[in-house]
Amino acid sequence: MADLLWDDVKSFFDPDLMGSLPDVVVPETSVEDWQAVLDLVGVSNWICKYSEGETVLPVPRAEAVLSRPADAECAELRVWPTADVLAIFRFYSVEEIDFDVDLRELQGQERLDVLCGFLAVIGRRLGKPVVMYCEGGAPNHPVLGFDVESDQVDLLAKPMARRLAPPRRH
Repeated sequence: MADLLWDDVKSFFDPDLMGSLPDVVVPETSVEDWQAVLDLVGVSNWICKYSEGETVLPVPRAEAVLSRPADAECAELRVWPTADVLAIFRFYSVEEIDFDVDLRELQGQERLDVLCGFLAVIGRRLGKPVVMYCEGGAPNHPVLGFDVESDQVDLLAKPMARRLAPPRRH
């Protein structure tokens, strides 16, 4: 059975309401947690590409990428859990694993199941929550996330209604 049902959560996957690249975060992490994610990517069947600026490189050890100078080229790891779903990890901080997903790729139950599975695999590997917020959203307003205790992805907010323009008066 699916963690979440598309009809219950589709408002959280509306790019007009959420922004097209919502923030996904694993809070309170360490270099070891980052390395566990890199190791997970390495042993999975996921396609990945690590780059620093425009230069594509082999995936480094977490310690190496997280200790790069602040003014170094932006490092990112692109991971495709399936051919049509991309997660982009950015190495901003040791204390938080941060990645984006593209809501335009996550439409319908099948793609929602891919996202839930991806969040769950990461959360289980780390034994930590994996939480999604709207793009640039406030960290105390998560919309959904993997919960370690329930071992599933749960809805963390009420679904939103699409804002409609007020009726025009004649």
